[in-house]
Amino acid sequence: MEQGTGRYRGYIILCSVLGLIVGGVLGYFTPHPQSSAPIAISTPLPTPTALSTPTPAPIRVHVSGAVLQPAVYELPSGSIVQDAVEAAGGPASDADLDCINLALELRDQQQVYVPCQGEMSPPPPVSGGEASSEGSVGALVNINTATAAELETLPRIGPATAKDILEYREANGPFGAIEDIQDVPGIGPATFEGMKEMITVGP
Repeated sequence: MEQGTGRYRGYIILCSVLGLIVGGVLGYFTPHPQSSAPIAISTPLPTPTALSTPTPAPIRVHVSGAVLQPAVYELPSGSIVQDAVEAAGGPASDADLDCINLALELRDQQQVYVPCQGEMSPPPPVSGGEASSEGSVGALVNINTATAAELETLPRIGPATAKDILEYREANGPFGAIEDIQDVPGIGPATFEGMKEMITVGP
């Protein structure tokens, strides 16, 4: 009886061992699904945009003296005296360009005066604006007390018109308002518009 039980247990153990061996073999040769690699999603970095440089504001320059079209002109920032003279139609035939620095850079609200050849004691070639030593805009021209040379620094005022202003002033007395200068022959609304910001009748 005990011999039969022992043999039975041996069969059970043998079957278990064989089952383990078969299971191991099957498990070894059975293909295993490969784990999928994680998908990397890259977000492109934002392209840095260049900061826009503000465009410099234009400057206003009063060009007078021996030029073809004296007036107030609007020029690009960084302009030089030569640019201002060219904007005013170029130098007159009697202009003395050797007396001015054509390469000088201009500032807003400056005055450029081109002297005539042989002119005695002309005004400073470039005055007023931020570059002046006093840091102030050029003084207003008092049309009641100005000399002919001072009047000629105004836009579109040449020697003949300056003489007419002096003669009108002597004949009719001082101007009561800056608008009265239009009563002088040869000075119309367009000429007045170009000079009204630069003249005064005094206190």
